[in-house]
Amino acid sequence: MGTAFITGAGVRIGGAVARALGHAGYDLALHANRSVGPLEALADELRALGRDVTLYSADLSDPDAVDALGAKVRQAHPALDVVVHNAGLYERTDFAAVTRAAYRRMQAVNLDAPFFLTQALLPSLRAGKDPVVVHITDIGGERAVSHYAHYSVSKAGLVMLTRALAVELAPHVRVNAVSPGVAAFPDDFDEATREAQRQQIPMRREGSVEDIARTVVFLAREAPYVTGQVIAVDGGRSAQL
Repeated sequence: MGTAFITGAGVRIGGAVARALGHAGYDLALHANRSVGPLEALADELRALGRDVTLYSADLSDPDAVDALGAKVRQAHPALDVVVHNAGLYERTDFAAVTRAAYRRMQAVNLDAPFFLTQALLPSLRAGKDPVVVHITDIGGERAVSHYAHYSVSKAGLVMLTRALAVELAPHVRVNAVSPGVAAFPDDFDEATREAQRQQIPMRREGSVEDIARTVVFLAREAPYVTGQVIAVDGGRSAQL
């Protein structure tokens, strides 16, 4: 089937995407920063399916670490079929309190790392049979959400990067994005906050990380004429005012 590289693959959406691509037949190159323990457990699970799994650890807020990761993955995997940029920071901060350091770190992880990792891995992608890059974006990248200005800016940039690379890297490399709504609540959300969020969703329920993972697999395997698209998987939330 080929090889898929996924950032932030230890937990939540990244772990679900890795698991789904593994079950779909892909060998895997998996990255994590702080979730190394869960990543190792996931690797054991996928190896039991007969998949070849290589693990990488890097802090994506560090440009040198990003460059080193790209070089290692490119050397170990001269051909890549799927690249999923899932790793990201998410934090609620009053606009007036966002420091330059916090802003730079948010952009570094959520936007700069996908930009420069794709650049580093371009030779491997061009060697793939039908390669696709998938960015995990967010409804906040296209709709304003209060108290998340620096996060929303990073995801808006990722949406444009999706479209820009789809044009520039065509016809061989496809580039798309999946935009989750509520797929996995932050651990610190209490039940009242969760229910308030559910009431903003036309389907009146949260989605699941598996919903996102299935969409990534669709883009990888079933959508050879789809590129430059941002697919919302959000229960209709982005369709309403």
